[in-house]
Amino acid sequence: MTGKLQTSNVTNKNDPRSLNSRVFIGNLNTTIVKKTDIEVIFAKYGKIVGCSVHKGYAFVQYLNERNARAAVAGENARVIAGQPLAMDGGRKRQQSNSK
Repeated sequence: MTGKLQTSNVTNKNDPRSLNSRVFIGNLNTTIVKKTDIEVIFAKYGKIVGCSVHKGYAFVQYLNERNARAAVAGENARVIAGQPLAMDGGRKRQQSNSK
């Protein structure tokens, strides 16, 4: 299997830098789209250090926030496997915890 990316499944670090460099990918048809598909699509925005795929959604952890923001801007609403992606960066989720 040439070209296979080797990324961690860990995307749940709680430090602020990790939160801001994480991308949430919602409305994902995970019966068709697999982890390797996500890695190939999102690798063009920067170094992926983690990727976890769950039923209907995924997280991609980048090395830095700039890459995460570029991925959200570039892929939000992209149609994959017949469904438009709903994406969010880590900053919005982190701010929702503060009053």
